[in-house]
Amino acid sequence: MRRGGGVWSRRNGGPRQLKQGLKGMPRRLSISIAVIVLIICFLSLLSIRFTRPSSSVQNYDTNKLWKPADSDGWRSSSAPRSYWPPPPNESNGYLRVRCNGGLNQQRSAICNAVVAARIMNATLVLPELDTNSFWHDESGFAGIYDAEHFIGSLRYDIHIVQSLPVISVNGKRKKIRSFQIHPPRDAPLSWYTTTALKKMREHGSVYLTPFSHRLAEEIDDPELQRLRCRVNYHALRFKPHIMKISSEIVNRLRSEGHFMSIHLRFEMDMLAFAGCLDIFTPEEQKILIKYRKKNFAEKELVYRERRLIGKCPLTPEEVGLVLQAMGFNNSARIYLAAGELFGGERFIKPFRAMFPHLENHSTVGPSEKLEGNARGLVGSAVDYMVSLLSDIFIPTYDGPSNFANNLMGHRLYYGFRTTIQPNRKALAPIFMDREKGHADGFEERIRQVMFNSKFGRPHKRVHPESFYTNSWPECFCLMAPANPADKCPPHNILEILHGQLQSQRGNDSEPAMMSYRRDSSASQEEVQYGS
Repeated sequence: MRRGGGVWSRRNGGPRQLKQGLKGMPRRLSISIAVIVLIICFLSLLSIRFTRPSSSVQNYDTNKLWKPADSDGWRSSSAPRSYWPPPPNESNGYLRVRCNGGLNQQRSAICNAVVAARIMNATLVLPELDTNSFWHDESGFAGIYDAEHFIGSLRYDIHIVQSLPVISVNGKRKKIRSFQIHPPRDAPLSWYTTTALKKMREHGSVYLTPFSHRLAEEIDDPELQRLRCRVNYHALRFKPHIMKISSEIVNRLRSEGHFMSIHLRFEMDMLAFAGCLDIFTPEEQKILIKYRKKNFAEKELVYRERRLIGKCPLTPEEVGLVLQAMGFNNSARIYLAAGELFGGERFIKPFRAMFPHLENHSTVGPSEKLEGNARGLVGSAVDYMVSLLSDIFIPTYDGPSNFANNLMGHRLYYGFRTTIQPNRKALAPIFMDREKGHADGFEERIRQVMFNSKFGRPHKRVHPESFYTNSWPECFCLMAPANPADKCPPHNILEILHGQLQSQRGNDSEPAMMSYRRDSSASQEEVQYGS
C-alpha cells in the first residue's frame, strides 16, 4: 500500500530508503537550524522596532507642529467641476427640517438638507435648530448663523426661503401645512427622490423630523459631496457678533505667540455615554449612572474594557502628560474648548500644574458679550471659531458626529492646519502600566504613538472616518494633476455659474461675493468670513 507517494513501504524497499533518508538528515537539520535562527533574528528586529523609538521620533522637532501640515500640492476647492445647472425657476414644493443635537450634528444636518433640496428640486425653508432640548437655548438658526449670507451664497444650488409662504384658502390667509415624515437613518439618495418627493408633490410641503444622520455620508457623486463642503465651509457663517468675539479672543491669545486649542470632552454626558465611571467617587458615579439610564440605552459596560478599546475620553491629566512627552513646555498657551468639566477642580488641577497658561472664552474673552449664552449655542460657536483659528487643535474624544469631528474637517479644508489626534486605544495600556507603577520608558512609548500621525496632512478617508472629518479628495484639487478628476476648476467659475443663473432667470442680479477655493496662504479674514 502506498502512502504519500511511497516514502515508506516494503514494496518500494523501505529499509534502503530509510538509510538514504538518514544520510540526508544532517543537511536537512542544518537547514532547519538556519531557518530557526533567521526567524529569531527577525523577531528580535521586530522587538527592537516596537520597543525602541525610531530616531525620527526621538529627534522630532515639536516646533514644526505650530505650522500647517504639508499639503503635498493639494488645495481646498468645493466649486463644481462639471456642468452644474442653476435650480429650476419652479420647484416641486417646500422642504422643512428640524436639526437636533449639538452644534456639529446640526451643521451636518443642514448640509444634508441642502443636498436633499437639490436632488428633490425643493425650496428649502430655513432649517430649524432644536436648541431647547439640548442647549436650553432659543437662539435658532438666525440667532447663530448669518441667514442672509446663507441664502445668497447657495443661490446657484437651491432656492431658500425664510419661512413657508402664506396662501389664501376660501378667502382666509394661512401658511401651507407640511406633511411630517420621520426619515430613516442614513437614508440613500433614492429615498428622497422617491418616498419624500412623492409626499412633497401630494402636499406641497414636507417636514422631516428629526433630521440628524438622515442622509448617507458616502455618496457616489463628488459634485454632491462638494455641495456639502460649500454649505459647511462657506454658507454657514456665524453671526457678526459671534465672529467679533471670536476674533478678539484669538487676537489676545496670539498677542503672546502661538496657541493651541484643546477640546476637553470630559463632561457628564460624554462620560455617562462612554460608561467610564471607575475614576469617580461613589456619589459622582451615581450621578453618571442616573444620567445614562435617563438618556441612553441600557447596556453593561466594564470600565477597563471600555478604556482598552479607546472608548473613554482622556482625562485632563493624561492630556498634560501627552503634551509633556511630545516636548511641549509649560509656557504653551492653551485654550480649552469645553463645557463644564465633570469632577471639577481635582481633575483640572494636575493639568494646570503642568501647563499653567490655560484659558477659555470666559477668562480671555469679553465674557459680558456672551451674557447667558456662554454654555449654549453661542458659547459653542465661539469655541468653534477660536479652535478653527488656533495653531494646533487637539480633540480628546472624537465620537460619531461631534464638535471635534467637524472641526477637524474644517481645519483640513482651511489650509491643512495642524491637528494632533491622540490614539486612545494605543495610549490606554501605556497609562494603565504607569498607574500600576511600571513607568519605565513611559514618555518614549507616548512619543511612539503620538508621532505616528498625519497631523492634518491630506490622507485617504477610511471607515469609520466621517466625510465631515475628512472631505479629501472630493473637496480638494491640484493645479497640475495626473488624474483629470483632481484638476482645480477654472478661476472664473463664479462668473460661469452666475451667467447660467442670469440666463435662466433673465435678470441682472449681482454675483454672490464668495470664493469656493482656499489654500494655505488664506488670511485670517478669509478663513473667518469665507469671502
